[in-house]
Amino acid sequence: MKTKHLFYFLLTCLAATRNVLYAQADIHFSQFYETTILRNPGLMGVSAENFKVSGYYRNQWASIANPYQTALIDGEYRFPLGSMSRDFITFGVLGFADQAGDLDQKITGIYPSLCLNKFIDENNNAYLSFGVTCGYLQYSFDPSKATFNNQFQGGVFSPYNATFENIPAPKMTLMDLGAGLNFNFSPNDQNEGSYILGVSGYHFSQPVFSYYRSGNITNNIRWNVNADMVHNISQTIVFQLHANWAQQGTYNESMFGGLLGWQKPESYSSHTDFEIYAGALYRMNDAIIPVFKMKVQGFGIGVSYDVNTSSLKEASQRQGGLEITLSISAHVPKNSGYKKTVCPRFF
Repeated sequence: MKTKHLFYFLLTCLAATRNVLYAQADIHFSQFYETTILRNPGLMGVSAENFKVSGYYRNQWASIANPYQTALIDGEYRFPLGSMSRDFITFGVLGFADQAGDLDQKITGIYPSLCLNKFIDENNNAYLSFGVTCGYLQYSFDPSKATFNNQFQGGVFSPYNATFENIPAPKMTLMDLGAGLNFNFSPNDQNEGSYILGVSGYHFSQPVFSYYRSGNITNNIRWNVNADMVHNISQTIVFQLHANWAQQGTYNESMFGGLLGWQKPESYSSHTDFEIYAGALYRMNDAIIPVFKMKVQGFGIGVSYDVNTSSLKEASQRQGGLEITLSISAHVPKNSGYKKTVCPRFF
């Protein structure tokens, strides 16, 4: 006899997008180094180009149940504080939609963001950046897709049988507040090596996180530490290292890995217009993630796939999640001459 108890109903509502009552976890991407606003708003503006628009799509665990599907788009624009200034302000905005689980829980959110990139050291081309973001989120689910024991009479299910359960309102909204500090530097004039280290936090407002509007259940603060390095081995060979650690409630995630790339040599007056990368990332105790990326004249595409290695691998058949990223970056206006390499060149 097919049954779903109220406990499983509530668990599905709260866990459908990786949000469990005492171990809430935000949406995340395997190509974590691309989503600056969700990772650390202090990372905005840390790139060679001053304009970037990106799109992301993730399809996860389709082999187990209804797949977790996430779509995201963000953009950022950096401009100097004065014609001769080496300080910058970066504006950004991010929006996403996430859907998962048998009850079709949906999350939508928008995060406008602001970052100050402060120049602090001429010899090491060093910047200290501080960013803030304020988000509006909406959670919802479809209660008509839930079933309960009381709806099974004589071994036969009928949706017209009373549930005798107190089903909560199928929608809730949250206001979120996040901030991050980031330090990046390139310790030589040729910008052969660039390094990034930062820390950030989200959900400082501790919003109520319950479909029942229970005031004693709040969204856990998420702490995040980011570290990245890019090194030009030669004029054409580039090596990148990326690492990220996140903690939210009793949930934590550690990811790290590297990419080896080939780039067309730069001309005297412009940046390289072709780059290709391949590598792998590792999510601790969960997945190995091969990654492929290519960038042509400011247009980039990245593809990764999670190969599940956790205890879930028997059910998932090692099938984790496909992820695709698209981006367009440029220096706007094109004739602007100010410090194109003022920040590290990450893909």
